[in-house]
Amino acid sequence: MIIAPLIALAFQSANYAIIHEYPIPGDGGWDYITVDPDSKRLYISRGTHVQVMATDTGRIVADIPNTQGVHGIALNKKTGKGYISNGRDNSVSIFDLKTNTETSRVKVGQNPDGIIFDEFSNSVYTFNGRSSDATAVDAASGTVRGTVPLGGKPEGGVSDGKGHIFVNIEDKSEVVEFDAKTLKVVKQWSLAPGEEPTGIGYDAKKGLIFSACGNSMLAVSDIKTGKVLGTAPTGDGTDFAAYDASIGTIFTSNGAGTLSVIQDVKGKYTNVQNVKTKASARTMALDPKHHLVYLIAAEFEAAQPGQRRGKMKPNSTSIIVIGKK
Repeated sequence: MIIAPLIALAFQSANYAIIHEYPIPGDGGWDYITVDPDSKRLYISRGTHVQVMATDTGRIVADIPNTQGVHGIALNKKTGKGYISNGRDNSVSIFDLKTNTETSRVKVGQNPDGIIFDEFSNSVYTFNGRSSDATAVDAASGTVRGTVPLGGKPEGGVSDGKGHIFVNIEDKSEVVEFDAKTLKVVKQWSLAPGEEPTGIGYDAKKGLIFSACGNSMLAVSDIKTGKVLGTAPTGDGTDFAAYDASIGTIFTSNGAGTLSVIQDVKGKYTNVQNVKTKASARTMALDPKHHLVYLIAAEFEAAQPGQRRGKMKPNSTSIIVIGKK
């Protein structure tokens, strides 16, 4: 008699829909996108450069060139610096957030993918897919302060803000935790039945990691015990996850064309809504200040024999904004 009203309430609160769609120029691919709610800027990786979009107008206001194989963008708003992981250059571009110009560059591990800034250790961490490690870059000096062997291909990472970094290991289907100052691995755990985790979110209050898994599920694990506490179905092509703490909602972006909205309903993580987006909208950025989700997608031609995906249609890329109706 209690469960049904709670589930109904959850469904009522998950009333999400597309509220804006902004076409953006260019035909390059993408990976991560990063939003700054305060400056109203969205940073978009586009293969060899980073586009900067004004979120209030949808217009491209700046472009950061020479970011070969760019994957992700991290922000340090206190110092006004941004950091870009350049996968093909094995480097991080450091740029000025006001001028959007590169100020320096530092070499890191091989094929840096995910990237985060951690205020506690005042460091930037790149998660390097080909060298199976993480590189710590001192934010004050812009130099490498150490490397953490991870034992597998890392994807997304998060900080608990207290000196611990957590990263999904895609090819091992596990999470690795390491100390942000000593750069030593503390522990690791399996995400089974979750497989091939990529995107990651974190609940600081409960100490939970949310891992978006390639087998169309979200795995929820406890950082203290390393146990998977539950799973929730997502959609095909799940790639990214984010947690909006103030409303207790997890989002996963699914490349098949949905955004899953997941909530804790009486102790069970439940998919309360699958918002229709667009095929290829597999990565996203969460604006927790305004409770908005940004996704990037494009239209593609039909795949030819032997192709995984067809060619991108010219000038078909757009940023999709999802919020409450």
